[in-house]
Amino acid sequence: IVFMVTTFQKSVYEACSRIPRGKVTTYASLAKSISCKSPRAVGQALKKNPFAPKVPCHRVVKTDRSLGGFYGQVEGPEVVRKRSLLQGEGVRFDGNGKIMMEDVMEL
Repeated sequence: IVFMVTTFQKSVYEACSRIPRGKVTTYASLAKSISCKSPRAVGQALKKNPFAPKVPCHRVVKTDRSLGGFYGQVEGPEVVRKRSLLQGEGVRFDGNGKIMMEDVMEL
């Protein structure tokens, strides 16, 4: 199978691949790391990620440390799956369902 990936998507996927297991980063931090002014554009690229889980798009969350979307969904089973994947990697959540600050990293 051949995937058509734009130069922008490639840069997003390469940056995302640097997020280690047990950590997350934000859409804004990932965007800044590739000199992109649009966290939303990063989210759109990740929504189309054909390389998951090798490119761990589940490790990118909103700036407020809430989960954000997963596979184009912002609620429902895919978001539950994102949380489960992160918990399985050791990412911790506070009582409000937000990721603990210690588990968030800048790229």
